[in-house]
Amino acid sequence: MLARIVLSLGVLIGAGAALCQSAAADTTVDAALMKTLDPDGDGTVDLAEAKAAGAATFKKLDPDAEGTLDAKELAGRVDKADFTAADPDADGTIDKNEYDALIAKRFAAADPDNDGTLDEKELSAKAGQALLSLIH
Repeated sequence: MLARIVLSLGVLIGAGAALCQSAAADTTVDAALMKTLDPDGDGTVDLAEAKAAGAATFKKLDPDAEGTLDAKELAGRVDKADFTAADPDADGTIDKNEYDALIAKRFAAADPDNDGTLDEKELSAKAGQALLSLIH
């Protein structure tokens, strides 16, 4: 009986954590966020702006300032497959250059019209949200 209760509690906690993670993954793209990501105020985010925002996020995620991020530091921002793909030297960490490459990959995926910029609609889409998880 106790084992069944513990198992049920574990399932509920896991479901709650997954729900919280998925809710946290969606970032509302509003005027305040656009102002942060779009310093030139043209209403769009280009790759340079995305990488600049990503640099600030990288620094925030790297509190030990060793210049790399491991899977734990990136938890909730990349899944295992994305982490492995972003780590071509397979050292178990992502350095700033690898992080920039991942930002560029997600930027391209979020830019279906290939105009080199992302507007609020593109950032609100699933691919845009994946990019935002790295830069915001």
